[in-house]
Amino acid sequence: MTVTAPAPSRLWSPDRRWPTTGILLLVTLLAFEVMGVSTAMPTMVRELRGEALYAWPFLANLAASVIATVFSGRLSDRRGPKPAVLIGVVLFLAGLVVAGAAQTMTTLLVGRVLQGFGAGFLIVAVYVLIALAYSEEDRPAVFGALSSAWVIPSLVGPAVAGWATEHLSWRWVFLAVVPLILLGSVLLVPVLKKLPPHGATPPQRRHLPAAAVAVGAGVVGLSWALQHRTWWLLAVAVLLLAPALRVLLPKGTLLARRGLPVTILARGLLAGSFFAVEGFIPLTLTVVHGYSPLEAGIPLTLSALGWAGASMWASRHPEIERHTLVRAGFLFSATGIAAVTLIAPSWGPAWLTPVLWGVAGAGMGMATSSVGVLMMAASPEADRGFNSAALQISDMLFSATMIGIGGVLVVATAPTAGVVALNLSMAVLAVVGAVLTGPRMRATLES
Repeated sequence: MTVTAPAPSRLWSPDRRWPTTGILLLVTLLAFEVMGVSTAMPTMVRELRGEALYAWPFLANLAASVIATVFSGRLSDRRGPKPAVLIGVVLFLAGLVVAGAAQTMTTLLVGRVLQGFGAGFLIVAVYVLIALAYSEEDRPAVFGALSSAWVIPSLVGPAVAGWATEHLSWRWVFLAVVPLILLGSVLLVPVLKKLPPHGATPPQRRHLPAAAVAVGAGVVGLSWALQHRTWWLLAVAVLLLAPALRVLLPKGTLLARRGLPVTILARGLLAGSFFAVEGFIPLTLTVVHGYSPLEAGIPLTLSALGWAGASMWASRHPEIERHTLVRAGFLFSATGIAAVTLIAPSWGPAWLTPVLWGVAGAGMGMATSSVGVLMMAASPEADRGFNSAALQISDMLFSATMIGIGGVLVVATAPTAGVVALNLSMAVLAVVGAVLTGPRMRATLES
């Protein structure tokens, strides 16, 4: 039997070159803001005399982003991705300008809220745009490229933001991005103009706006409650989230039902287990092993490279079923997470951390892009926005929860004991993800 080689990706063909560049540029800039703002935040709040509100620029941005993903998904299902892209660009640009010009902490918070709304609208609209502008055969390459778009911000974002904050002003962390966002938007104009008329009618979804606000408040409340061990607030957050998630996630998601629901759940399990551990690797290396901040950041750099490399490798092997890559990614990630437990004690081989965490990053790159492909394959046109929003909500919900739990463990015990407990728990969670996925996701393509 003759096997026909897969056709080469058309991402960079003349008719796709500029739209692909525009999508990747926008995602890269969104990622840079995530990395850069964290670096510049101490200087911002000190200059604006807002030390007591240090966490709120992050929390306000998170809440706005969660809410916007829901509205972007609904708008994309009703009108197509074009209006959501335009709204996202305008809001994100407004947020950059307001935050960059802020003279008070209140104004900075307004800017961060606008940025969150803009980012939430954009990321969901980009997913829907990919489904319309690229064939099913090309989508693995697109999602692989999206993963790679986070690499440069991961490598240079903190350094560039730190240099600008020290030698120019923290305001340039926001204002310098404005012309690049405009450029990325202009590059998307041709593909937006060529989109076919939107004809799909989405199903009626009751209580969607209320659920969006509830889940935004719930995720922020959950994160704050776990980090500060405010148990009454934790109870309130759970009461908000429980009914909201029933509206905003496909039925059966939290029960790992076969097909689309377990695919959405997989994204949350991947993000939660990985980022909870990554958040405490620099702390372990500096406090337990005496590493400098620069040295402690090297494993995160290797992880980002592993993520991008594995994602691009997966995109070049369409003959491998995506659900197989998701299971393999979970197992790679579980291996890396379990292995970095060895560095928690003072006698642990800290020098191995970059290699071990690079393995975990490779697992994430293999799995997350494949989850995106599977989600889109299972989504009828009328539900692409809703399911794309659900994917983002799952990611943010599990990340906030697991990072918060990690903070509780580390604060409540000695750093080494807390990190050991956290790492082993997250390794088990990743193994659970591997058990739940794999062939159970095959039904995604049949649903």
